[in-house]
Amino acid sequence: YRYGGNNPCLKMAIHYFIQALFVLVGILTLSGALLNSDWLLNSRNSQFIVAATGRKTARIIYALLGCLMIGTGIYFFLAVQNL
Repeated sequence: YRYGGNNPCLKMAIHYFIQALFVLVGILTLSGALLNSDWLLNSRNSQFIVAATGRKTARIIYALLGCLMIGTGIYFFLAVQNL
C-alpha cells in the first residue's frame, strides 16, 4: 500500500506537507543560528557540534543546514509542479 492510494489530491497534499515541513524546519534552524539562540545551541543534540567546533562555527553550520533545508523544500516544490 502506497501512501495516498490512487487519490492524486491526497498524494499532492502529502508532498506539500513534507515540503512545508522542510521549509519550516529550515527557517527555524536558520533563525536560531542567526539569533544565537540558546534553545538551539544548548540542546542535547547540538552540544556535540558546539563542543567540537565552538559556538561561532556551530552557528555557521546550523545556518548552512537551515539554508539547505529551505532550498531542498523549494527545489522539491518546483520539481513536483512538473509531475
